[in-house]
Amino acid sequence: EGINHAGHLNKDMVVILNDNEMSIAENVGAISNFLSRTASSEFVLRFKKNTESFLKRLDMGNSVLQVARKLEESFKGFFTPGMLFEAFGFDYIGPIDGHDLPKLIETLENVKRFDDAVLIHVLTKKGKGYQPAEDNPSLFHGVGPFDIKSGKVLKGKGGAASYTAVFGAALCKLAAEDERITAITAAMPDGTGLTCFAKDFPERFFDVGIAEQHGVTFAAGLAAEGYRPVFAVYSSFLQRAYDQVFHDVCLQNLPVTFALDRCGVVGNDGPTHHGAFDLSYLRHLPNLTLMSPKDENELQHMLATAINLGSPAAVRYPRGNGYGVALDQTLVPIQVGRAEVLREGSDAAILALGTMVRPALEVAQLLEMESGISLSVINARFIKPLDDELILKLAQKHGCLITIEENALQGGFGTAVLELLEERGLADVRVLRLGYPDSYIPQAEQHELREMLGLDSAGIAASIRNMLVKP
Repeated sequence: EGINHAGHLNKDMVVILNDNEMSIAENVGAISNFLSRTASSEFVLRFKKNTESFLKRLDMGNSVLQVARKLEESFKGFFTPGMLFEAFGFDYIGPIDGHDLPKLIETLENVKRFDDAVLIHVLTKKGKGYQPAEDNPSLFHGVGPFDIKSGKVLKGKGGAASYTAVFGAALCKLAAEDERITAITAAMPDGTGLTCFAKDFPERFFDVGIAEQHGVTFAAGLAAEGYRPVFAVYSSFLQRAYDQVFHDVCLQNLPVTFALDRCGVVGNDGPTHHGAFDLSYLRHLPNLTLMSPKDENELQHMLATAINLGSPAAVRYPRGNGYGVALDQTLVPIQVGRAEVLREGSDAAILALGTMVRPALEVAQLLEMESGISLSVINARFIKPLDDELILKLAQKHGCLITIEENALQGGFGTAVLELLEERGLADVRVLRLGYPDSYIPQAEQHELREMLGLDSAGIAASIRNMLVKP
């Protein structure tokens, strides 16, 4: 879109295309194939010299040389992607070796003299200079701590599988039993846990490249033809495709499952990658069921629930390892819109969602031992539909509710509870909402961010204590 607009403006500008044949994983798609259709600079140069030498020996004059040069450009255009960009109004230069610094500087200096739009096609190698990164560029796109000599990633303590890995394994298990299940990724088969699916079911696996909008609409098309597509995507990246989620999936009420990875704080990837808004931008869409598991085993069952629902559904889960709970071998759907009572108390009820369920249980035990405060703890499970019956019962019993979520408070799970109470004439019930403030969350380790946000056990306990314990 930008190249189309810039070429139309015909302004003095330079675009540098850094072509390393990779996005996060290997490039896919027709444009990528077109860009890779290049002859080596050495080959083109040799062709040019040989042609001029041959024609000069024929002594047919400069006019023939001019024709030959045009022939050379046509020949070169056949082997390089220049004509694509020239059709958009750009002067094309390249491809050139992006690791040849003197050549690169010379090219940039020469381009300064141009008065119109220029595109410089630079060829580079992802991970250049560090052999492990060259050998596995996808892994080193965003890598955690690793051993410099070997390039091996240092694993954290504990042997619990990640939520991403559990999702991938569960999807493969379900796909083995249901040929309608397909999997879609937007250039992130490794990051979303779909590598095993791609290997086991290559004909049902689709990598659409970094094109989330197309990925959603493509999933809708598959669903309309009777398939059960699962689009595995990071929470923050689905934001790009909101319009497609609305009019191509939810408006059509198609059975597309969104597997939302990296929900909540993600750590060192920083503000652009935190999954802080998905509850807020999804829960108001008609026809969509929205859920979040308390642990990795419940994730498996929610995935089965979403796929078998027959309508749009989203399952949100965090980055990182699970708790190491036992994983059921048989995956069965759970009842939609029904929460799980984990602990019964008498003073107030905590409605916890997803990753906040475990801390909520810890806080309930702590406050009972410390202050005699008796708390009910509920695994909310569903953001939409809510378990209206249970929430209203708890509101009438306790007169005080605490909601905890890893999402922006504006428009999130706690807001949904407030709306329910208002609609049912229970606006006088005290509600404490804990979640993300109206600000962007900085970069830090996950545990550091939860502590900063007051969403670790100590922070949650302090907030509840301030609400319930009179000075």
